[in-house]
Amino acid sequence: MQNAQTRAALSLPAMERFLRRVNRELGLRRGATFVRFVTDAEMKRLNGRFREKAKTTDVLSFPAETRSRPSSLRRRTMEVRGEFLGDIAISPTVARRNAKAFGRSLSEEICVLMLHGVLHLLGYDHETDRGEMERVEAKLRSRLGLS
Repeated sequence: MQNAQTRAALSLPAMERFLRRVNRELGLRRGATFVRFVTDAEMKRLNGRFREKAKTTDVLSFPAETRSRPSSLRRRTMEVRGEFLGDIAISPTVARRNAKAFGRSLSEEICVLMLHGVLHLLGYDHETDRGEMERVEAKLRSRLGLS
């Protein structure tokens, strides 16, 4: 985990603990993902380069390997156990705006974004899966104590 921005104060140890909880919950190895907190300008650049969208966003996932949509979360996590899944970029600036809109703390919003990013690395895509990712994410949020 790396903090490459200074606009939002973050507790990296707390974020690392949460990511380890996600990994344990899913049966993934420690270090299955790498999270980098980036500036809004960097996020806009990444979003433009990799998604051809000329605007910033809250979270981007960069899978180490292209994966199809999983038939089930359990089956997918069994398939990838022990593997490095990929990288996640998060803009704390956008996360702070989202946190206010959703009535969450910045820390909780970043935890939601990390979970969301991990699900993308596992092959879920909320833009094409008719709500499957949302359902899986809602169950995991509940189990992890997130709203």
